[in-house]
Amino acid sequence: MSERRPYPSDLSDARWELIEPVLAAWRFERRGRALDFGRPPEHDLREIMNAIRDFPHWNTVYGYFAKWQQEGVFAQLNGLLRRLLRQKEGRDAEPSACVIDAQSVKTATSVSASSQGTDAGKKIVGRKRSIVTDTIGLLLAVLVTAASVQDSVAGTQLLDQVATRHPGIRKVWVDGGYRQHLVEHAATLGIDMEITTRPPGTRGFAPVPKRWAVERTYGWLMLHRRLARDYEALPARSEAMIHLAMTDLMARRLTGENTISWRDPTAHNKDRITG
Repeated sequence: MSERRPYPSDLSDARWELIEPVLAAWRFERRGRALDFGRPPEHDLREIMNAIRDFPHWNTVYGYFAKWQQEGVFAQLNGLLRRLLRQKEGRDAEPSACVIDAQSVKTATSVSASSQGTDAGKKIVGRKRSIVTDTIGLLLAVLVTAASVQDSVAGTQLLDQVATRHPGIRKVWVDGGYRQHLVEHAATLGIDMEITTRPPGTRGFAPVPKRWAVERTYGWLMLHRRLARDYEALPARSEAMIHLAMTDLMARRLTGENTISWRDPTAHNKDRITG
């Protein structure tokens, strides 16, 4: 079989070097539990990762994607690269403050109606992506729900995750869509929650101090074609896609490579993430 034509989004050698140890360790551990340990692997992990990031998910590719999602490989990669990037920028590996925000997106026709809802405020039928980032916009936690789920409900689950996985967090900023009872729940976890709002009379887009970082993260995520709308049948797979997009963004930032937008894949210098 001839080699396939390379795509602009394919993993570079430098980015593959960052994530290959995690995937190789996953394969070694999984083969150690299998009966066919002596049989050589059939598929190249680098090609599988390239395919998940850019090709239609089906057969072998989707099988690997599902296994990596179920076994937390994407979340593990995200955590590894986030710690490396924070240290590269002179910060502690683990953050002490974070930001929470939500984004409602439309869904593809393949998504079942039972996992969708209506965001009445934004008049969007689909799903809601609620994320927690550190103060430079790197992902700490993500939860995908029906768009009808209240921000504070999703925020409660995210705060519990953050308190467990990042015990050093002591401060969190949210917008006015999050209710007072979430502030009280945060206090029980030892976290000071501050609700930030736009100055009165502000028109159009205006970055809000502290909270702008998470809004910029949504902008980064939307550079990825698979996140322009929600195509995944299961919310957990949507969460995995967000972890995967952040892994790509952080790997490019660590290696000094530009982030390519699906809107214009030839514009290598237009969409580089900064901050």
